[in-house]
Order: sequence, then C-alpha cells, then structure tokens
Amino acid sequence: MPVLTWAGTDEWRAETADVGLDEDRLSATGVQLGLTPEPYRLDYVLETTANWITRALHVTAAGDGWRRTLHLERTPDGRWSSDLAGLTGAEDCDLGLSPLTNTMPIRRYRLHQEPGAVELTMAWVSVPDLRVHVSVQRYEHLRTTPTGALVRFASGDFTADLVVDSAGFVLDYPDLARRVTSP
Repeated sequence: MPVLTWAGTDEWRAETADVGLDEDRLSATGVQLGLTPEPYRLDYVLETTANWITRALHVTAAGDGWRRTLHLERTPDGRWSSDLAGLTGAEDCDLGLSPLTNTMPIRRYRLHQEPGAVELTMAWVSVPDLRVHVSVQRYEHLRTTPTGALVRFASGDFTADLVVDSAGFVLDYPDLARRVTSP
C-alpha cells in the first residue's frame, strides 16, 4: 500500500493518502489540510469497484466552530446518493483540490500508458463546503514519459497538463499540487 503525499503549489495546502491498490480497484484513506477560504481539516475514505468506478466517498471537513460531513455513494446501476440532476450514469467523484481522484479515469482508460481521450461527467465535491456539483471533465493522453505520462485535464475554461507516474498517480498538477517524495 503506497502512502502518497502532495504539497499545494498555489497556496499552503497538504494532503496525504494511504492507498490500497488492487488489479482494478482502489481504496484510500486521506487527510487534506488547507487555509482557504478558511483553515480546515478534511478527512476522507474513497472506495472503488471493479474498473476503478467510484462506489463511495465519505468526507468530513472541520474548521474553527464548524463541521460538515458528506456520504456520497454510487449504486451498481449508476445512481448517486445525491439527488443532484445530471449525475445518473457518472462513474466517478472528484474531490476538490485532491490530485488523488484524477487516478480513477486515468487508470480506467489507461491514459497513463497509451494514447486516448475521454469526456466524463463527474460528481465534483467542492472543498471545504462539501457541496456536490455536476462537472464535465476531459482527460487526454498527450505523451508517454520515462516515468509515466503527461495527461491533459480540462473542465470548462480550466486546463492543466498533469504529470503522472507509471501507476497513474499525479506527480505534478500545475498550479495545484506536487507530490512530495523522500529525500
């Protein structure tokens, strides 16, 4: 089980996740600390089913004088526990400010290993308010690198070229986070 850690590059933020990785599944328990829009601690548990499809995301966010929780689950027929219109059929969640949740679509479509592009509807969870939003996102393999690949992420007017390792985990998410490794 790898323990992955990222440091914010746009502002002070840190995240660490203990990741369980099977042949076609992922589970993770993580913590994110941030300062914007106010200091917060976010704890999460993420589980996928076969083919890297999100089964559940349980999140607790807390700050000075407040605490929020979100239990977002996806049934095998594609229905989410959120009643937000437009989510039916979405296969993934995207936890705001977390490079970890980019892994599921990258691995499912093998974008860390081979050419391809895919457009997906995601259950995007904004942080730290934990509101669920419908988000259309596009992932495209740009090129293979000696240590993994470069994958373009786009949503609305936002675009970032993600550097991922050979397992599909983000190493560098420009203007968001960079993976921290031991010296």
